[in-house]
Amino acid sequence: MKQKKKKKSSNRPGKKPAKKKKVTGKISKKLSNKKKITDKKNIKLTNKEKLTDKIDKKPAKKEKIIGRESKKTSKIEKVSLERRDILKGIATIPVFGPFLYAFLKKKLSDDFKKKEILAELGISRKAPTVLPKTILKKPKELIRLGIIGFGGRGEDLVHGAGFAHPDWIERKKKQAKDNKLNKGLETFLTQEDLNIALTGVCDVFDVRAERGIAASKNDTRPGGDSGLLKGARRYIHYQDLIQSNDIDAVIIATPDHWHTQMTIDAVNAGKHVYCEKCMTRTIAETFKITEAVKNSGKVFQLGHQGRQQDSYIKAKQIAEKNILGKITLVETTTNRNSPNGAWVYEIHDEGSPETIDWEQFQGAAPNKAPFSLERFFRWRCWFDYGTGLSGDLLSHEYDAVNQILELGIPKSVVASGGIYFFQDGRDVPDVFQAVYEYPDRDLTLIYSATLANGRNRGKIFMGHDASMEVGSSLTVTADWESTRYKEKIMNNIINTSLPLFTYQPGLKGIDTVTSATERYFATRGLMYTLKGGRRVNTTHLHIKEWLDCIRNGGQTSCNIDRGFEEAITCHMATISYLEGRKVEWDPVNKKIV
Repeated sequence: MKQKKKKKSSNRPGKKPAKKKKVTGKISKKLSNKKKITDKKNIKLTNKEKLTDKIDKKPAKKEKIIGRESKKTSKIEKVSLERRDILKGIATIPVFGPFLYAFLKKKLSDDFKKKEILAELGISRKAPTVLPKTILKKPKELIRLGIIGFGGRGEDLVHGAGFAHPDWIERKKKQAKDNKLNKGLETFLTQEDLNIALTGVCDVFDVRAERGIAASKNDTRPGGDSGLLKGARRYIHYQDLIQSNDIDAVIIATPDHWHTQMTIDAVNAGKHVYCEKCMTRTIAETFKITEAVKNSGKVFQLGHQGRQQDSYIKAKQIAEKNILGKITLVETTTNRNSPNGAWVYEIHDEGSPETIDWEQFQGAAPNKAPFSLERFFRWRCWFDYGTGLSGDLLSHEYDAVNQILELGIPKSVVASGGIYFFQDGRDVPDVFQAVYEYPDRDLTLIYSATLANGRNRGKIFMGHDASMEVGSSLTVTADWESTRYKEKIMNNIINTSLPLFTYQPGLKGIDTVTSATERYFATRGLMYTLKGGRRVNTTHLHIKEWLDCIRNGGQTSCNIDRGFEEAITCHMATISYLEGRKVEWDPVNKKIV
């Protein structure tokens, strides 16, 4: 009692006792907070501790379960005792417990099955290619580029090379602002700076030539903002462009009937060539271009950008590992259902005999026609300038199959079809089928196309043990009558109603496409792929590969030999359709019979 009195008497009058009280209050609060933290730490038990607590409360039940579990002998039971205890503990939680227990048990079972399946397949889930930041350095050697043909595809190719017209940039900015899922501009600006200068543009339509020059000067580009772009010079005739000392390499994106002559003239002038598909318009041209390129020693790349698609690379690995078993049938398709998809492109308001060099456009076309805006802007609709469905779209599908299976030129083909929907004066079919036979591989390749229906049917590789569907992603499904997987199917490790293997290259988000044609190319794996977690334009990667070979040597993935196989295979189908007969390839004499 005396102690308490002494404490009270020690208090001084004024504000000091209040201050002391305040400090004491703070200390009390700190102690209280410390106690709270300690309490929180005590409350924050791990799931394992919580479950162990619950298990300890029910020792009898735990012992019974452990007793039952010890009698099981399957591989799944090799999971650690600790994980089993957790599962059993979960099972004891009222209402919620049994559901979570069932879920985790199924997950463990599924994980085991996945490991078993992947072990059987001998493949990795990882992407086959990576594009780490360490290699995204601008190459030291500048390459001066010229483009011949700055139409729709020509402009796309220039985007892949790293240049864009200012109004394209503004349009993409608006699309990104209106829709955050639209990554078109971001993908363009983050692609690798290829260290090239666009120094020459040639197009027979004045408006397009001017667009090309504007794109060459626009510094909003990968590695841009230097403000140092001199810009390209316009060449009225392609011969002047390829003879220029200011150009090292050319991209040819003209109608098909110009590909051969321009490529031959370019390589003879010492220029490297990137040429759009179809490589040629005729069989005779195919031999001429192949000989010229091989004799020149110049780097040639054919425009099948699907060769850069990760899912195709993975599909090739799967085929090589014989995961599908013996493949006897491959079915590939084209389905489009829009005017653009059927090549009914918009006719430019400024198109006229004054702005279009019609004579130069026609060039070596077999049939000369009077000036026609339809024929100029929609040239793919006529065999005089293009190769129809076979050269324009079958060529992409065939090249993908050839990349995956290395089929080469078929023994024979039968093709059919007709102009069944677009009665607009065209002479190329809008419905087209081709059946190729490879007797030396015991395999048939079927191509089926319509330009009046948009159903996506995919590329399907059918083997005795499994089927594989390939596009921008890949799915493998076991066949219920498979010999290889029979035991695993019977043991319910493989469920034939579910995919055996699914591969989607690094996809984490969803991107939008802004037209039916874009949607088609996206599903076919012809627009974008993912490398090292980054979305990349496949055309950019294809051009990069070409430039890398120019700088460092080596062969491109779609070199002149692959181009020869593509052109002959496509022309065989065209000839079969036009002549209404079965067409065969004589590999000894290298001719169609």
